[in-house]
Amino acid sequence: MNPGGILGSAAAAILILMISTGGALAHCDTLDGPVIIKAREALATGDVNIVLPWVAAEKEGDLREAFELAAAVRGKGPKEKELADRYFFETLVRVHREGEGAPFTGLKPAGLDLGPAIPAADKALETGDPGPLLKLINEKVHAGIHKYYTEARAKKGHAAHNVEAGRAYVQAYVPYLHFVERLYNDATTPIAHGAGEGGGHAGHAAPEPVPGTTHGK
Repeated sequence: MNPGGILGSAAAAILILMISTGGALAHCDTLDGPVIIKAREALATGDVNIVLPWVAAEKEGDLREAFELAAAVRGKGPKEKELADRYFFETLVRVHREGEGAPFTGLKPAGLDLGPAIPAADKALETGDPGPLLKLINEKVHAGIHKYYTEARAKKGHAAHNVEAGRAYVQAYVPYLHFVERLYNDATTPIAHGAGEGGGHAGHAAPEPVPGTTHGK
């Protein structure tokens, strides 16, 4: 097993796998996420163009209407401002998620635990340094492949001894193949904005998560 080769070839795969699923979509729902940050800026400056990149072109009219309504009401008082802003935030996130093929389930509070991948991806863009992000992903790739590989390799040597040993090998072999296949498929399948939620591939059960690679939603 060549750790260096594994790290270099699989980093992109695990990065796509970690960031393209539910955590990234939820990131757009949070009150401190990039969508709401831009929404606050748009309302403060009166410039709806700031948030238009976050919605599909065919939905631009809906968002402009919501923006105009919010702008007309929010200056009437503190309570009106709070309600108008909330209305615009919810409309924006709903329309944005429709473009992702995902349902709108309400705004999420600020400070949610998004796990390490999404904050690291955002920070890499802010700083212009992808080094820490790649280090994080490489470590998880190495840990995952090493876990499944060592388990399958250890049981392979005893697979021919008896039926029970053969079954034990199969139970380690199948998750090993699925994990590697998932990495490869994600690395070689372009992800377009608008991809729906959910990981895995049709016809293959998702392997158990590698300890230390998942986080609570």
